[in-house]
Amino acid sequence: MDPLTHALAAFSLQRAAFPRISRAATIAVVLAGMVADADLLSSYFGPSAYLAFDRTYFHSLPATLVFALLATLPFFFKPNSPESPIPPATIFAAALATALLHLALDACQTSGIQLLWPFSPSRFALDWLPSLDLWLLAILLAGILLPLLSSLVTEEIGARRKGPRGRLGASFALIALILYLAARLGLHGDAIAALESRTYRGELPHRVAAFAESSSPFRWHGIVETERALHDLEVSVGPGADFDPASASTTYKPEPSPALDAANPAPASASKPSSIPTPPAKSSPKLWPGSPLPAPSPGASKFPPPGSPLAAPTILKFLKKTLDKILKSAMLSLVKYCAL
Repeated sequence: MDPLTHALAAFSLQRAAFPRISRAATIAVVLAGMVADADLLSSYFGPSAYLAFDRTYFHSLPATLVFALLATLPFFFKPNSPESPIPPATIFAAALATALLHLALDACQTSGIQLLWPFSPSRFALDWLPSLDLWLLAILLAGILLPLLSSLVTEEIGARRKGPRGRLGASFALIALILYLAARLGLHGDAIAALESRTYRGELPHRVAAFAESSSPFRWHGIVETERALHDLEVSVGPGADFDPASASTTYKPEPSPALDAANPAPASASKPSSIPTPPAKSSPKLWPGSPLPAPSPGASKFPPPGSPLAAPTILKFLKKTLDKILKSAMLSLVKYCAL
């Protein structure tokens, strides 16, 4: 989800559930609901870094707890003022709620998040929302701007305001957000059912997927896998909607061949050795099955030479594994400390 939607969602949640916290605490709570997207900065370090860090460490439950603690930390050392007697525990609850809302919205998308890192590398993705949902953005903006306009009119006519400013509009925006997600869930199920109910070039679907479009919740991008091909098409759902499977863009799978069997590391292909012998490289010693690998020369580096095209990815992979171990031990220590 885009950062603007996360900021509006965090601000709406703060206004609806924690309307009496100070302005500084509001800024900290909104930042706690946005900081997980800091992993987008990994794109400046190349595609490998982006694929390794995007929606992984920062989009996990332990990281959410850390972000909420960091956002609340300054208020633990600041004495409560008579104007804002809000305890730090309330600010921590607000920061944790906005950070969890961030994870919930991102889990509704296609990319998925590693919610249970470092305990599991599995990604959670529901495919309900696009990366930029214009309808969701309009709902959140309406929940914030319409009460602001209403308050200006109320002050102009001299009427007395009841309750915290903007709380009612933010509450309606959050209710509308939940109803919108429920509608997206139903429409996603309709799109999946429509894709599974057709044949494609005379073949039944093996697997189907439907991905949300930004323009309308009634339009979905469908991908269907059959025995011999992949089919890419647009699906319309809703009352009276229909689609033509013949309009799909079809990509046929390659036919089985000895070259593909040799390149495929699956056990099935390993049991059928290719009939085309591969001569050993001139610079490498001939190794028979079961023979040990030659020992590296003394002083040889485990990284490729600096000029090699594999040097950067190998070093990046080593740094990623090292950082993963450090972060994992830090998270486990934090969980043990909180349990005590």
